[in-house]
Amino acid sequence: MLRSFNGAAPRVADSAYVDETAVVIGDVVIEADASIWPNTTLRGDHGTIVVGERANVQDNAVLHEAAELKSAATVGHSAIVHDATVAEGALIGMNAVVLDDAHVGEGAVVAAGSVVTEGTEIPPATLVAGTPAEPKGDVDDPELAATADHYATLARQYADTAERID
Repeated sequence: MLRSFNGAAPRVADSAYVDETAVVIGDVVIEADASIWPNTTLRGDHGTIVVGERANVQDNAVLHEAAELKSAATVGHSAIVHDATVAEGALIGMNAVVLDDAHVGEGAVVAAGSVVTEGTEIPPATLVAGTPAEPKGDVDDPELAATADHYATLARQYADTAERID
């Protein structure tokens, strides 16, 4: 569902996929080949939310305030990104939380269930885990870069073949 709020309406690229059960409200930009999956909420009522090219926001995730996902970023199932930046190719694991003014570096991974506290800077290609999230090592996973391509392809399949059955 796409809804305007306070004069701001979502802007969605023609090639982006937004599942019909997602809720996208207000000042939200969804760029080319990005995907927004079932039951996600992107609530742009206190700042612009940007979902970059080929980025994906998976089932039940929430983005609020001035959240920004750069190109090819991934937000896993039930994760929250609140007024924070996720750099190109970074991955936020399932049920992880990234709080205000945090910055997740390019190609970094926030492990499932972790909490990135306010103002935290996660270096590029770093794995962080825990509550609060702390560095655990370097990310050396060639398959991580393929995540965005996988979800862009899957989104096209959904757009082309998924049918509502009542």
